Amino acid sequence: MDFGTTLIFSILFGSIGMGYFVYGKKQQEALPLLAGIVLCIFPYFVSNVYIMVFVGIMIAVLPWVI
Repeated sequence: MDFGTTLIFSILFGSIGMGYFVYGKKQQEALPLLAGIVLCIFPYFVSNVYIMVFVGIMIAVLPWVI
C-alpha cells in the first residue's frame, strides 16, 4: 500500500487511542488508559498496513471484550 493509506490508518488509530486515553483517565480505569497509549504509539513502529489494521482493531476491541 502507499504512504497515504498508512497515514490515514495511523491518524485513525491515534484518534481512537486519544479517546480511550481520555476516557480511561477520567474514569480512572487502567485498561482503556493503557489501550489508548498503545493505540497512539504502535503506528510509529508498524509499517505494514495489514498488520497495522489487524493489531489496531484487536487493541481497540480489547477494552470492550474484557
